[in-house]
Amino acid sequence: MVGAALGVIGVAAVIVLLGLSAFFSSSETAIFSLPTEWFDRQATTGDPRGAVLKELHDDPHRLLVTLLVGNNVVNIAISSIVTVLVASHLSSGATVVVTTLCTSFLVLVFGEIVPKAFGLGNAESWSLRIASPVRLVERVLSPLITLFDGITRRMNAYISGDANIEKPYTD
Repeated sequence: MVGAALGVIGVAAVIVLLGLSAFFSSSETAIFSLPTEWFDRQATTGDPRGAVLKELHDDPHRLLVTLLVGNNVVNIAISSIVTVLVASHLSSGATVVVTTLCTSFLVLVFGEIVPKAFGLGNAESWSLRIASPVRLVERVLSPLITLFDGITRRMNAYISGDANIEKPYTD
């Protein structure tokens, strides 16, 4: 009975996490597909979401780090939960194969491909809708995002000579 309840909770958690993965993937595609002028216009409309979105867009590296940290945390959690769910039914070798195949399918279809297509097809309206939630994620995960932001800026500057490597994609 306890095992069945944990299984239901595990499946429910994977569904919620896939929704979060879809959120981060679609947000990244939507925001980074729009021209800078669009963000400038949105900031002057009086809609507070436009102002938040412009602030996020004005630091594209930190925005990208925010979305990638969020997406990777939920995708790794999905993999961990699926592994626990499958491990109770299969040998360790089979668990690795089944978990890898199942998780890859779930994340690619429901967490990446379909959400990115949605984000691209609904870039303007979706960007406005997700502005405040993305800002909330940035604030909640601020210590982690600041750490990764600093590390990756230094690495980008060392590798390419430019710490703001995302800039061409936001002009």
